[in-house]
Order: sequence, then structure tokens, then C-alpha cells
Amino acid sequence: MAASMVVGSRRVWDGCRRGQRVLRLLRGLCSGGQRPATDGETHFGFQTVSESEKSEKVYQVFENVAKKYDLMNDSMSLGIHRLWKDNLLHQMNPYPGSQLLDVAGGTGDIAFRFINYVRSQRERRIQQQLRSHQNLSWQEITKLYHEEDHQSLGGSHVVVCDINKEMLKVGKKKSQRLGYSKGLSWVLGDAEELPFNNDSFDIYTIAFGIRNVTHIDQALQEAYRVLKPGGRFLCLEFSHVNNSFISSLYDLYSFQVIPVLGEVIAGDWKSYQYLVESIRRFPSQVEFKEMIEDAGFLKVDYQNLGSGIVAIHSGFKL
Repeated sequence: MAASMVVGSRRVWDGCRRGQRVLRLLRGLCSGGQRPATDGETHFGFQTVSESEKSEKVYQVFENVAKKYDLMNDSMSLGIHRLWKDNLLHQMNPYPGSQLLDVAGGTGDIAFRFINYVRSQRERRIQQQLRSHQNLSWQEITKLYHEEDHQSLGGSHVVVCDINKEMLKVGKKKSQRLGYSKGLSWVLGDAEELPFNNDSFDIYTIAFGIRNVTHIDQALQEAYRVLKPGGRFLCLEFSHVNNSFISSLYDLYSFQVIPVLGEVIAGDWKSYQYLVESIRRFPSQVEFKEMIEDAGFLKVDYQNLGSGIVAIHSGFKL
């Protein structure tokens, strides 16, 4: 099943994109007879760079920090990022059989939580069955546990998709060390051009990744495309603090402490300076909500965590 989702035809979507490119070209010709620019300007933190340059710079950042990524997350957030990710899973509330695509999830934090969550649901179901059948023999109880062990995820599968090879390498090693193998795939892919069929997944997640995408609107359109009708989009991302006192402290910590931690722990000041700056350039909660709606999602909402230090955005493909 995973293979059929990962490899497949994208003719319809590619045809639509080609049509859109033709329309943009015609508009450019009509407006001045010149071809539209193929590489516009964007931001890399507080710098203004070309779009292609940003893609290369972001790739380099995560290649540099991959091996220390988890350690730095714990150090920068004092471990609170774990609670934020747990909150994301509780909002997701996946059922056995769910197909999840986790984009920019190279080190596997969301994927492992998804597997644990689905397993715990299955275990609760077994316990409920046993309580409702008090007269089962020891052999019947053993058989029930044995059967459930072989299908502990109930058909659920998570595909981790990341553009960075080093991040995926770290995630794969981590999964082997922690014993995650069933119901898990790793795919090298770009959030702006996902290598999956239309209508393939029940849930799409991206945690602390979308602000690093060059064309956020395009990544959102891709999220919509690969989700099944009724599928859910969930994004956990740093956002805009809504408390002035906390905002002042947060800015002080971000600009004066985090780059220093990056230098001491990961030997990389510049990458963590960029990560801090990229948070400030990301749209506000309301602005990002509108972008998600523009991509076609309905019932779009967000929940602030930590006074808006991070927010969980949710939308449905209906």
C-alpha cells in the first residue's frame, strides 16, 4: 500500500500546473512582452535572497544541524517541544488504519508519536474486549494478544517525507535504535512537489517545517492535493506571541541565547541565527489561516500554545 502511494502518476496535477504556467506566461506577454522572472526574490531570515539561493541555504542549514537537531530542540525549548508535539497528536487523534504523511519530519518525532498513539488505542481495545468477556480461557486470551500483536497498527502507516538526506539519515538511525519498523516509510521529497498520488492520505502533518519552505502557498496546495476527501491538515509552527511581556522575554532569549547554544552545542551560530529570524518572518496566525483557506481547506482553525509562541493550525479537505 505504501509503495502505491509513494510511486504513481501525477499527470492530472502536472497538467494543471502546466496550464497555470501558460496562463502566467500569457499575462506576462500581454503586460509587457517579457517573460515572467523565473527566480524571484524572497527572504532567508532577515536577508533578501533569490528563491533558488534560499532553497540551497535552507538545505545547508538542516544538513549542518541534523546530527544535533534533537539535542538542540531539547536545549532551546527546555524540552517543551515534546509537549507541543504530544498536543498535536492528541488533536489529531488518529484511528487504527489511518494513513499519515509527515512532511519535513526527518528525525521522526511525529511519526513515532503517531505509531505509539495508534498502538495504545489498539491496546485499550484489547483490554475492553477482555473485560467484556470475563469467561475467556487462558488459551483464548493468549490467542487474542497474539493476533493483535501481528496487527498492532490496524493497517495504519506513516510516511516521513523530507527534502534533506541528512535529516532522513538521522531519523532512520533513530527508528532502528528505538525499535520502530512496522508501518513506517522514509521518502526523500520536496514539500512543494510531493512524490505521491492525489487523494492518498488521511492526515498531513508538518511540524516546524513550513516556515522554511520557499513557496508556502505551493506547499499548502500540495498538502490539499495528496489528502483524501475528508482528510485533515495539521501544522505545528512557531507563531506570533500575543502577550507583550512574554514577547519581550522571548525576543531576548531568542536572539541572545539560542545562537549561543547553537555555537556551543552544534558548533553553528549562523544556522540558529537564521532559525530565530525565520520565525519572525513567518505570517501571523490569522494571515496563515487565510493562506490555508486559500489552498482550499475548510473548517480552518488554530490553537495558540505558550501565548502564541507556537500554534497548531488545522483544516479539512471537504
